[in-house]
Amino acid sequence: MPMRGLTIVVASADEARLRSAAGLALSYQALGGRVTLFLDTDAVASIAPPIAGAQDARFAAGGMPTLADLVEEVLAVEIKVMLCQAGMAMAGLDADTLDPRLSYGGMIGLLADLGDDRLVTV
Repeated sequence: MPMRGLTIVVASADEARLRSAAGLALSYQALGGRVTLFLDTDAVASIAPPIAGAQDARFAAGGMPTLADLVEEVLAVEIKVMLCQAGMAMAGLDADTLDPRLSYGGMIGLLADLGDDRLVTV
């Protein structure tokens, strides 16, 4: 039986939340599930170029990916990463300057397309 999709909303610019959401997304996809990762309002600034995490050195020392490497891994396996349009405006970001694998939208569109996906907020 196919797995239900999983939609993960990252609710703040907290690096730990983005790392946790990315890990959850990668794990769920590895099990065969379809995943959408939605960065809401302030969370959008977390992936403004150049992507860097305050904890990168600590994670790298432990053999874990930097925040930029983690985001790249998510995008490389074609997990849908959607940025909140209001968050983009608040962060002063323009889609033309961001990774073309990103998509854009708002909470209403996200919920309208949710279907029977599971919804998790971190």
